[in-house]
Amino acid sequence: MRSILVTLKTEHGTLRDLFDSMEATTDRAQKRRQALLEQIEGVLIPHAKWEELVFYPAFAERADHEALLQHAEAIQEHRAVELAVLPDLHASPFNSRQFAGSAKVLAEFVTHHAREEENEMFVKARKLFSVQELAGFDEQYEAWKVSDAASLVTAHAKAKTLVKAAFRTPIAPG
Repeated sequence: MRSILVTLKTEHGTLRDLFDSMEATTDRAQKRRQALLEQIEGVLIPHAKWEELVFYPAFAERADHEALLQHAEAIQEHRAVELAVLPDLHASPFNSRQFAGSAKVLAEFVTHHAREEENEMFVKARKLFSVQELAGFDEQYEAWKVSDAASLVTAHAKAKTLVKAAFRTPIAPG
């Protein structure tokens, strides 16, 4: 039987592989870095937004005190990536050490977050939700990813990142 926990864990693995590919690039690989960033965001943003909109609220409704702490931590980790790390990455030229450093920080944040989700939150979720509910979440997520709502939420998140990045980009003198 399908499970949202398996799907999310698989996406975590996809992101780890993409981060490994990004880390293997050099400053000369501008087009490769740009393509990898697009792939990373193509997995990361819908994944994170669906968790924030559907999975995390459902988890919080059934969570005990300890699980609510996991929930709060997960939300803050998403916010840190969305409000700081991704805009910094977009503000850096693809051929720069700044880009490489920001990409490494993104990889570390997301990898840490995924490990905690898998080892703590997903373990708790298996107790909070039935097998049928986890399968239902998986079906919802699959349908949501190809929906207009997902496209709009993803486009909005990307636009916010680019606006924040623009304010981080130094303006060249006159």
